[in-house]
This record gives sequence, C-alpha cells and structure tokens, in this order.
Amino acid sequence: MIFESLPTTPRSEELIDKAFSRAARSGRAKSGLEAQESMLQTASSILSDNLENVVTQWPDFGTVDPFYYELADAIVDVDEVRKSLSEVTWASRQVAEIRREYQSKMRKSNPDTARKHRKQAFARMADIVEEVEDDLLRIGEARDSLKGLPDIRPDEPAIVVAGYPNVGKSSFVNRVTRASNEIARYPFTTKGVQIGHFEHDRVRYQIIDTPGLLDRPEEDRNDIEKQAVSALEHLADAVLFVVDASGACGYPLDAQEELRDAVEARFAERDVPVLTVCNKSDRSTDAEADYFMSIETDEGVEDVLDAAVAAVDWTPDIPPSRQE
Repeated sequence: MIFESLPTTPRSEELIDKAFSRAARSGRAKSGLEAQESMLQTASSILSDNLENVVTQWPDFGTVDPFYYELADAIVDVDEVRKSLSEVTWASRQVAEIRREYQSKMRKSNPDTARKHRKQAFARMADIVEEVEDDLLRIGEARDSLKGLPDIRPDEPAIVVAGYPNVGKSSFVNRVTRASNEIARYPFTTKGVQIGHFEHDRVRYQIIDTPGLLDRPEEDRNDIEKQAVSALEHLADAVLFVVDASGACGYPLDAQEELRDAVEARFAERDVPVLTVCNKSDRSTDAEADYFMSIETDEGVEDVLDAAVAAVDWTPDIPPSRQE
C-alpha cells in the first residue's frame, strides 16, 4: 500500500536540536576555521536532507491511482498536504542556499569572524525551519491518518458488495473467501471494511464489503463518506447488491430496491456492472433479482461468484513471450 512506508515526520524544534547538537560535536573534533566550517556543513546537511526526505518519501499525487487519491482526499485535504510538501521543499533549498552563502564568506575570514558567520547562518536556518513548523505538523498528521489504510490494490480486480445491513453481505464474503479475510478500519466507518480474496482461473480477486458507506441512502452520508464512495467507483470492477426479500433484515424490500437503483445510477457513470442478488432464497424469492442464493443452505452461492467474475471480465496483463 502506497502510504504504509511513510516515515515519521520530525517536528521543527526536534530537527533544529538534532542538527545543532551534532554540529557542536563535529566542531569539537576540529579547531579554528575548520571547526566553524564543519559545524556549518553538518547542521545544514542534517536540516536540508531531513526536510528533503520528508517530501521525497511521499508519493506523487499527480500519478497516484484515482482510488487512492480520492480515498486520501476523503481523509486529509490533499491540496493542503501538497502545499505543505511544497513549503518543506522550499525550506530545504533555502537552508542549502544559506550554507553556500556562508561557506563563501568563511573562506575569506579568520576564525573569530567565521564563528560570527556560523552563528548568523544557524539563526537564519532555524528561522527557516520554524517557518514550516505548521507544514511539518500537517504532513505528520496526514501520514498518521493514511498510514493505517488497509491494503486494497487497484491493480487487482475488485468486487464490491453493497446492500442494507443484515442482508448477508459479510456472510457471503466469509463464505466465498473461506474466511481468509480481514477487517480493516477506515477513518470514515466505525464497523470496519471487510476485505477478502479468492482465486479464479489463477487470477486473485478482491471482494470488499463497506459497512457505513453503501448500506444506506446517499442523503444519510456525510461529506467524507460521500467522497469515500467516489473512491470506490474508481476501484470497483463489479458490484453485487444483496437484497433480502424475507424481511428478516429489518428493511422493507422497496427501500432496498430504491437503494439498489441509486447504487446502479452511481456506478453506471463508470460503466461498472451492478448485479442484484437475492439472499435467503430458502425463505423468500419475492424480489426482482439477477441471481438467487442462500448462504444458510449454500444454494446458488457459487453461481453468484461465477457471475461476479464474468461481470468483472478481467484479462490478466500477461507480457508477450519473447521470440527466440
């Protein structure tokens, strides 16, 4: 997952203390003009390199898969993070420029004057790093928010399971993945997203249940949840919308079908097929559905899974064999 390897972002005070304390140690090992030059080089390198590393460890949001871009933007304000990353890049370059400026001055001075130049340079460098204190905090908070996102892979085919609560979505995911799934926490759902995997004709498929997102009408979702649904539009290759005609789920069938129509309309914008699956068919089949199944009796489950795979219509990207 693209955010899991993001390093901890240093605070400005912590970074300044680290740079100047190491500079002091490097200066004690030398004397005269050489000591001042060593201190300047050490402090500036630590500040400039650490600031640059904060930025380079982040993915380029201009090339990030749309699923992860919208997911990140649902959790943190990507534009604000990008601005902060740009400010930190500026700070790194300013520190390097100050080093070059004072290195030139030191070459033409004596040890006492060089010491004054080094102290001036340190003060200016500290001011620069303190100027991006809020940006470092923002980047650090964004890193903490994004680092724990579950590993959903846009380069693998994905089947999203939708429908009202208690219609059997989680049971279906458990059944077809042989319980080889995980519950992962997203910042916009308290119940956790359920992610499972199965293989069909040597292709690994992801199957995802998103409680708190596609289990209620859009008008009941907040802005973050709505943007998370938008991210799912980029991810999904097919949607299974599960209904319960028996009424055991606690929601009338007409309400379930109304939600299904809304989901169909939403995913139709990206030509994502939506299959209606009537679960608990051992109790009732009184619904207009593409497929019927019963998790309880295992009837029709494999047919539904085969239909989902067919709807995805995934062709593995296999490179052509090299000619001899």
